[in-house]
Amino acid sequence: MKPNTMENKPSLILFITLFLSYFTALSFGKNQIEALSHLYKAKLRRNSGVDTSHFNASHNFLGAKVDPQNEMKEKDSIEKLPGQPPVRFKQYGGYITVDQKAGRAFYYYFAEAQQSKESLPLLLWLNGGPGCSSLAYGAMQELGPFRVKSDGKSLFKNKFAWNYAANVLFLESPAGVGFSYSNTTSDYDKNGDRRTADDNLIFLLNWLERFPEYKNRDFYISGESYAGHYVPQLAHNILYHNKKAKNIINLKGIIIGNAVINDDTDSKGMYAYFASHALISDETWYKIQKYCNFSSESSEDSDECTDATNEADTIVDSIDIYNIYAPLCSNTSITDKPKKASIANMDPCSDYYVYAYLNRPDVQEALHANVTKLDHDWEACSDLITEWSDSPSTIIPLLREFMANGLRVWIFSGDTDGRVPVTSTKDSINKMKLAVTTSWHPWFISGEVGGYTQVYEGNLTFATVRGAGHQVPSYQPVRALSLIMHFLSGTGLPNSSRQ
Repeated sequence: MKPNTMENKPSLILFITLFLSYFTALSFGKNQIEALSHLYKAKLRRNSGVDTSHFNASHNFLGAKVDPQNEMKEKDSIEKLPGQPPVRFKQYGGYITVDQKAGRAFYYYFAEAQQSKESLPLLLWLNGGPGCSSLAYGAMQELGPFRVKSDGKSLFKNKFAWNYAANVLFLESPAGVGFSYSNTTSDYDKNGDRRTADDNLIFLLNWLERFPEYKNRDFYISGESYAGHYVPQLAHNILYHNKKAKNIINLKGIIIGNAVINDDTDSKGMYAYFASHALISDETWYKIQKYCNFSSESSEDSDECTDATNEADTIVDSIDIYNIYAPLCSNTSITDKPKKASIANMDPCSDYYVYAYLNRPDVQEALHANVTKLDHDWEACSDLITEWSDSPSTIIPLLREFMANGLRVWIFSGDTDGRVPVTSTKDSINKMKLAVTTSWHPWFISGEVGGYTQVYEGNLTFATVRGAGHQVPSYQPVRALSLIMHFLSGTGLPNSSRQ
C-alpha cells in the first residue's frame, strides 16, 4: 500500500497506525560522520563558565525588524528536485534575512504535510553540532520526504517521513552552516547559543510572515544532539516574545532526541554507557570513576583522569559510537548506477551521497540555494565555525520553565547511541528530582517493543527507541514516526502490543 493512498482516509493518525502494522520495525545502521562531534567533544572537555543567568540576559531579538514577505512564498516554491520521484505535497526552499545590516541570512527547506496540511501542526526541526546542517541530516537522512541514492543524483521516497504527521520545516543555522551565510565574515567567529537562539526567532517571525497561514497553527520544535540547547533556547525566546508582542507564536511543546542537556551527566554518562556495553574494560571504567570529576564547576582534569578517558576514547575509536552496532562506510565513492536503496537499512555511506547531491548546481538552483555563490562547498558540518562563545553547562532550568508554562516536553533516546547515550539522559532527568506519574514500561508498534517510556510530573515524557542510534529516524523510521505522531497528538505511547 503506497503512502499517498492515505489521502482518502478520514483520520491520519488511525490510518498511519494501521499502515505501520504491515511493516516490521527492522534494526539497521549507518556510520554517522565524525563531524557530528565537531566542537561538541571539545565542549565536554572544558568548563563552560556560564551559569543559568545566561537565560535571563537581554534579548537581542526585541525590536528586530520583521521584513515584508509579500510574494516571496511563491518564489520559494520548488517545482521538483532533480532525480525526485513524483509526490503530492508542496515543498519550498529559500532564504530569510535575520540581520539586514550584517547581511546574515538563513536557508530553510519546508515540506508541507502529505495530506491535511490545513489542519496539521507546524513542526520545526533543528540539528546540532554545533554547526551541523538540518538539511544534511534531518531532511536528507532522517525524517525528510526523500533520501539520496548512491549515485548522488537521484532520490527515493521515505515512506516514514514526518510530513505524514505535520508540516515540517528544516532550518540551517547559525550563519556559516550549510547554505546559510553572512556577508560579514566576522560573524562566523561570533557564534554561540544566545545569538543562535535570537536569530532563530527572528527567522521564525519572518518565515511566518512569508507563510501567514501558519501564524496561528499549533507549533512544535524538535531536534537532536546539540539541538538539546537550540530547541529549548528558541522555545524560551518564544515565551518571552509572546509576553511582549501581539503576534503570538502558538508554541505547544518541544521534543529533543539524544540531546545535550547537562554537561556533568552527559560526560559521565557516555563513559558509563561504554562500560555497560562492554566497550571498555572494568579497569578503565574504575579509573574514570576514581580520578574524574565531571562537575562543570571543577578545575582541570587530573593527569590520571585524562589518561583514563584517552584510553577509553582510543578503544572505541574503531567503531561508530553514534550507533555502536552499525557498520562503517567501506567505500566513500558515489556509484555510476544507484545501488538498491532501502529506508529500513540505512546505507552507512549516505553522508557522501548527500554531499554529492547538494553540491550539484542543478540541485542548488532547484532548492533556491547558494544564491550568493559561496566561496566554499556546501558541507554537512561547517568548517567555518571554529569558536562557540557561550554554551551554558545545563538547560534544565529551561525544561522547568516550559513545564511551569504548560508546554509538552518529550525527551527521547536511541538506545544504541554512545555519543549522548540513554545513560546520560536518564541521569540528567534524575537531577530534576521529578515525581513519576507513569512508571517505566515498554511501548509497542507493529506488535513489537518500540522502546521504553516513563512519564513525570509537569508533562515531561521520556522514551527510548529500541535499536536506534544518535539519528533515531535514520535507524528506526517506523518507531520514530510512531513516536512523533503520539507526541504531536498528545497521547501516551501505546503500552500494549494490541494497540
